[in-house]
Amino acid sequence: MNLHLKSSIVNLQSAISITGSKSETNRLLLLQALYPNLILENTSNSDDSEVMAKALSTDGQTELVEVHHAGTAMRFLTAFFAIQENREVVLTGSSRMKERPIKILVDALRQLGAEISYEENEGFPPIRIKGKKLTQNKVSLPANVSSQYISALLLIAPKLENGLELTLEGEITSVPYIKMTLSLLNEIGVETSFVGNKITVKSLSHIPNPLSLIVESDWSSASYFYSIIALSEIGTEITLSSYKKNSLQGDSVLAEIYKDLGVETVFDNNKIHLRRFQIPIPKSLILNLNNSPDIAQTIAVTCFGLGIGCHLTGLHTLKIKETDRLEALKTELSKLGASVSVTNVSLTLQSYSPLLDGCPKGGVAIKTYQDHRMAMAFAPLALKTDIIIEEAEVVSKSYPAFWIDLKKIGFAIEEV
Repeated sequence: MNLHLKSSIVNLQSAISITGSKSETNRLLLLQALYPNLILENTSNSDDSEVMAKALSTDGQTELVEVHHAGTAMRFLTAFFAIQENREVVLTGSSRMKERPIKILVDALRQLGAEISYEENEGFPPIRIKGKKLTQNKVSLPANVSSQYISALLLIAPKLENGLELTLEGEITSVPYIKMTLSLLNEIGVETSFVGNKITVKSLSHIPNPLSLIVESDWSSASYFYSIIALSEIGTEITLSSYKKNSLQGDSVLAEIYKDLGVETVFDNNKIHLRRFQIPIPKSLILNLNNSPDIAQTIAVTCFGLGIGCHLTGLHTLKIKETDRLEALKTELSKLGASVSVTNVSLTLQSYSPLLDGCPKGGVAIKTYQDHRMAMAFAPLALKTDIIIEEAEVVSKSYPAFWIDLKKIGFAIEEV
């Protein structure tokens, strides 16, 4: 499905309710499978979370577990099935998933005694997992890997007989995601500590009484509305729910970053009010996104829409996402006339003025590379020019109602 986003002006005032955080939901779904007394509210309706829930509810007779494009599910389920005694499964996914490395996590689980083998290519899915009781409790892995490998180990840790002592070697990246996992473990009664490069998780055999947890909405989904406000007229407002001022999500740094781009954030009873205010916009934005790489695409596109430059670093994990996000960003922004250079860890956009001159009537077609964030990050540019988003249905991976919500706030969208 390709969508034509016609040059639009958003309503002066709008309100949107965003589904629960995919990151929190996926962690809590796994914990709920380990501790059935957990009751979850406001869970994400994303494809990833649906895949996760479906896989966790499979019975012992199911051997093939398919995660499609869901990278988080692949990593979390690898750890989950490793401790399901007397259960054997093959975890597989899409063609892109079979290119996304899993070796670091498999090696770490093997250190704990897990029995995992590769069905096709060494180091990549599909993998065969023979669940068993894991008795080792010490493991080490490089600190600069995807935090999902680390979180996968931490989530099963309380179910290990002796808990887990995890040593991270080198400089730790994506700290907020690790802290999110530990905070959720704390909320269900698990004792943890994170001192220096060592994380300790104590064992917890069961939760004695039913425990209800409400999932905060997804900050990375909010990022697209920050971008929309930044590219809108002074005084434009959008209210989003449900968000906490003291969020566990690293992407909540959006509120600080977008202040420099003229977006004010006011917290009010689990809602955030975003408002475009008058401010001198900097000529360029320099940011280290080590702790929040998922919002890099949104920020780069916002800066392009404002005609300013940016230099974004700390992006090494973007090379192994749904697509190589840095190369994809460079390719698609270049179609619109941007001057972009990328390395393995950074993206640099030159300031560009006059903005979007010479774009073809009817809009430039933006390729999405099976990547939900590519589709959503580019959508706000419809406030400046017509664009076409190819394979727009890819947004269902994290935010199925995205196009509906854009129409609600005034975007003119039609299928082509």
